[in-house]
Amino acid sequence: MAEVRRVPVGDVELAVVVRERTGAAATPCVLLPGTGLTAASWDGVADRLAHTRSVYAVDLRGHGVSAWPGRYSVAAMAEDVVGLLDRLAGLAGPVDLVGHSLGGLVALRVCAAAPGRVRRLVLEDVGMPHPRTPAPPTRPPGDLPFDWRDAPAADWPAVLAALPVPVLVVAGGPTSFVRAEHVAELVAAVTDGRAVTLDTGHEVHENDPEGFTAAALAFLDAP
Repeated sequence: MAEVRRVPVGDVELAVVVRERTGAAATPCVLLPGTGLTAASWDGVADRLAHTRSVYAVDLRGHGVSAWPGRYSVAAMAEDVVGLLDRLAGLAGPVDLVGHSLGGLVALRVCAAAPGRVRRLVLEDVGMPHPRTPAPPTRPPGDLPFDWRDAPAADWPAVLAALPVPVLVVAGGPTSFVRAEHVAELVAAVTDGRAVTLDTGHEVHENDPEGFTAAALAFLDAP
């Protein structure tokens, strides 16, 4: 049974959808959604993962019912998640991180900032980030479940080269806007990286939840 917890971390309060499995032998899993998405986007995958482990799906700052402080960057979101790992009793030991798109970039920064807290890392359709000209995006119309402002960052090659944990990228294939060569570049940049491709487009776990979950579990449960 899932429950929503509100956890104060630094200058924000994060909402976390918790599925705790008492006595589970498998490493707890923390799920980080993509831009404009919330913890609810993980519901189908989280239910499957929760058969064997505790699962914590996070609304990042500026998303869902977490705080919208008006200050956003991958680094700030990663700092929030590191703080969250220290605040939740169920996450006292190492965790497995799963991140989609923006959530994958946040997961990489979490691992770099707190390497002893992460055992394995699954990235959903994430490639090597490349510098881009900062430009505020146009606000989408209507009510939004996220704060549309953003602030880009850099220095990724050094971050990736220093990662001490195994990394799996589940890529979305040729219909995704994430280029295959950027996925390959990221995998080559980390010490222990591999990739699988599902022909789904960028929303891998939404379009093929069974395939995504199977790939993630094969990696997370490997000896």
